[in-house]
Amino acid sequence: MFFFTYLARELRRRLRQAIFIALGLAVGVGLVLTVTAASAGVRNAQDDALNGLYGVGTDVTVSGGAVPAPSGTAAPSGAVQITMTPNGAEMCSDGKCHSLKNGYTQSNVVPTTGWVSATDVAKVAALHDVAAATGGLLLTDNTITISETGGSPPSSFTVDGLDLANLKLGPISNAVLSSGTMFTSADANKNVAVVDSDYATANNLKVGKTIKIGGVPFTIIGSVTQPQGASPPNIYIPLARAQAIASAGPAGSTLKGSVNTIYVTAASAADISAVASEISKLLPSATVTTASSLASEVTGSVTTAAKLVNDLGKWLSVLVLIAAFAVAALLTMAGVARRVREFGTLKALGWRGRRIVGQVMAESLAVGVAGAALGVGLGYAGAAIIDKVAPKLSETLPAQSGGASILQGTTTANGVTKSIGAATQTVSVPLTTTIDIAAIIAAVLLALAGGLLAGAFASWRTGRLRPADALAQVG
Repeated sequence: MFFFTYLARELRRRLRQAIFIALGLAVGVGLVLTVTAASAGVRNAQDDALNGLYGVGTDVTVSGGAVPAPSGTAAPSGAVQITMTPNGAEMCSDGKCHSLKNGYTQSNVVPTTGWVSATDVAKVAALHDVAAATGGLLLTDNTITISETGGSPPSSFTVDGLDLANLKLGPISNAVLSSGTMFTSADANKNVAVVDSDYATANNLKVGKTIKIGGVPFTIIGSVTQPQGASPPNIYIPLARAQAIASAGPAGSTLKGSVNTIYVTAASAADISAVASEISKLLPSATVTTASSLASEVTGSVTTAAKLVNDLGKWLSVLVLIAAFAVAALLTMAGVARRVREFGTLKALGWRGRRIVGQVMAESLAVGVAGAALGVGLGYAGAAIIDKVAPKLSETLPAQSGGASILQGTTTANGVTKSIGAATQTVSVPLTTTIDIAAIIAAVLLALAGGLLAGAFASWRTGRLRPADALAQVG
């Protein structure tokens, strides 16, 4: 009991010194927490953007190569060509032409990349380090309408054929249902569609309405919202229906039994490189993309901020901590030096050296606790200030394989601006700092360590003095 009474009295007597030491430790801890929060915020923003490209759980994405070009110079049998003549629009096929009436619409649904057999999905899934794999068919619907003045500019939208048996893997696995319902296994051969919410808003598409894809009417059953880093297709339909309506080339043959994207999950994170290598050997003409290869292509202010926080912020935090610990140690040593005669008296009364050391260490620990509490508060305050004043960052990401629209421009939704139709997409990312419990525990331990370190330096010499030597010192 006397120990704590004496401890409280000494802290009150030296309140100003205790406050200065606690403030020094608090500044160091607060800066570490602020830098950690900013770093976590930037890292989380970048991770969310990358995860949004292909969906949750997708470690490797395989896309077909270039769309195969028709052999020879002549149009293959069955090829359809629309031309404008002085007498109006004409459609020609195999050398036979006929006039088109005003208002005639021609739709052509083609794959955005080359394709492979759906049996290759099973081969990929059977690889040793692969946990799961599913196929998809990314398409572009190009539509032209004949008017009195000729052909109108073609309109275009993107379509993704999904394997409804594996919706938890791939581009829609990260989506949130905005309205209506999601696909079920019973929809595998139905003309039903789920639309991206941004595209639905821009084109006034609602649940229950009908949209034509390749001239075939599809009923909209729901709309979904994708993460801000995603570059989603405009419309999702069952894979079997996408294969049926897609045209493999000018001859117009369908793509039944084909896919042009394979989404893969590795058995573990350590196996991703091995999986990518195995797939490249199995499908040498395909493009294999991993999360790490995507991350290496990211540019923009998010990347710059991440490097700044991780490099400059880390070293700045270390320097401030060293300075805070040094100031705490010097102030504590100065305070203990002024109490030498007091400690000499206590030793003459029977106190042992380790008890004096314990007393000084306890005082330093109490100051460290106060510094830790104040430092956590400063850390949260610093994180809140960053959230308020930090400008929005941008991130330039590689576009989803085969998923970019051929239309050019930008779209804004929910405060996030994206470029569309390019080989890359630019995402505006608001910086939201994050302080987790691990960072708080580390900060508290740092403050306690600083206080104990200061107490250890200050009490070591005093605890070894003999009573006569201590009493001879000028207090």
